[in-house]
Amino acid sequence: MVFTSAQNKKIKSIKKLNSKKYRDEFNEFLIEGEHLVNEAYKNGYLKELILEEGTIFNLNIDTIYVTNNILKYISDLDNPPKIMGICKKINENNIGNKIIILDDVQDPGNLGTIIRSAVAFNMDTIVLSKNSVDLYNSKVIRATQGMLFNINIIEKDLLELLPNLKKQGYKIYGTKVTNGKSIKMLEKCEKFAIIVGNEGNGVNSKVLELCSDYVYIDMNNKCESLNVGVAASIIMYELDK
Repeated sequence: MVFTSAQNKKIKSIKKLNSKKYRDEFNEFLIEGEHLVNEAYKNGYLKELILEEGTIFNLNIDTIYVTNNILKYISDLDNPPKIMGICKKINENNIGNKIIILDDVQDPGNLGTIIRSAVAFNMDTIVLSKNSVDLYNSKVIRATQGMLFNINIIEKDLLELLPNLKKQGYKIYGTKVTNGKSIKMLEKCEKFAIIVGNEGNGVNSKVLELCSDYVYIDMNNKCESLNVGVAASIIMYELDK
């Protein structure tokens, strides 16, 4: 059977996953493209495969076939790939020892970059503040290149989380240009959390008050600041050495 009508109940329910409201309600999200589908399947998150009619892509999972027009209807891309998928949301696991915390990061590309770098540099967990960009935003998902399926990602109220982490022996480092230590001079510790902030405002002042110390990245004085995705990647690289 090939789905041909946008009025079909099944197709309408898939289309709704472009909205955060329905992603939260159904606990599902859409992915697009062969690489993302393979990563989701490999990590046990793929629930259903969506293929354009005539496409051969063999996975041992429920599969529906649709026309190209239906792909365009359910996708937010002008030219959607022939392979899409419906995934369950990521499981929340134990927080581990190495944490990167995002305080109201808004840009989908920045979050995607940080997720990829966190996997590359062996972080255990990414914590998103309540006002950060939605993890399941389609632009975030594409920017992660499938790495969101390979790391623990959770959402927390930072003002509640940070005191608890301190009680558990974590060192909490906020990124701040003044009154901090160079990331190169930071003493290695077993349990730590690094906080990076909003693109325009940096780390919230109330969050900074809960930090154990502050860190900054040494750079040429001609450059006032770095993109948060780049800065977070550099910090995670230095801490992974």
